[in-house]
Amino acid sequence: MTTLKENKATSSTPQEVYNEPYFKSLIKRSLRYLATGYPIHFTGPSGVGKTTLALHIAKQRRRPVLLINGNKDLSNEDLIGAYTGYRRKKLNDNFVRTVHKIEENVSEEWVNGRLYEAVKEGYTVVYDEFTRSRPETNNLFLSILEEGILPLYGTKRTESYINVHPDFSVIFTSNPVEYAGVYQSQDALLDRMVTLSLETMDEQAEIAVVMNKTSISERKAEAIVSFVNRVRDLCEDEDKVFSLSLRASIMIAQVVQRYSVKVDGNNEEFQDICLDITLFPLQACGYDGEELQERILEECSKI
Repeated sequence: MTTLKENKATSSTPQEVYNEPYFKSLIKRSLRYLATGYPIHFTGPSGVGKTTLALHIAKQRRRPVLLINGNKDLSNEDLIGAYTGYRRKKLNDNFVRTVHKIEENVSEEWVNGRLYEAVKEGYTVVYDEFTRSRPETNNLFLSILEEGILPLYGTKRTESYINVHPDFSVIFTSNPVEYAGVYQSQDALLDRMVTLSLETMDEQAEIAVVMNKTSISERKAEAIVSFVNRVRDLCEDEDKVFSLSLRASIMIAQVVQRYSVKVDGNNEEFQDICLDITLFPLQACGYDGEELQERILEECSKI
């Protein structure tokens, strides 16, 4: 059994994280897909850095970047624009003393939606957690991605659509469908994007992410990530391990870092943290509670 020395935490910046081979390859591929005209879609559990990665890639394109947060109240009017009221203009003409002339014009006021400007000017849009928006709102992107137009649904403008700027692109992010508040995305929309899962990163990339999220030392991050990966392997049916992801490693690291708990398999506080965070997600694997607890503690003791 090994006790990790209490080294000073060495945090990694996002740029250092993205220098890891896994992320360098992912970023390179993503930029190629975007340059070819395909939107990309990062999916994975909450907390693994999908939004940060999407914004990092968007900035590499040297175009204005727009962040849209998905939510159930987002509407076509928010994205396209709408008439918000009336503007009154009064002209008081008293050029000739004996003639007093008042002219009054009333016109409707149009305000562009956030997507309207982005489509017209060729922004890179990061649509964060797009599956939290209603499918009927996201249908707007089908015309953008397929026909290259932004339809002006429900407006009284003279034009019925605007053309999509050739430099316009979209990066979508989403959580898995089992998360609360998430809608099932349309197959037609998913079919038009390149989906890249952040659940498939290698162990070295996971260590870098944990260090970046928590400022924990590399040796501690390595021990925690290795432990979580070993207990994940206790479950033969991987489809059932919905919640035991990189997020579990981040949670353990955050707690031990904040309360200066030794990352040591003999330390009861550390054992309790490991059990609390990993026991429940693994219960779907068919072990009885006592056996599962023993298996987790066995893997913990290897730290």
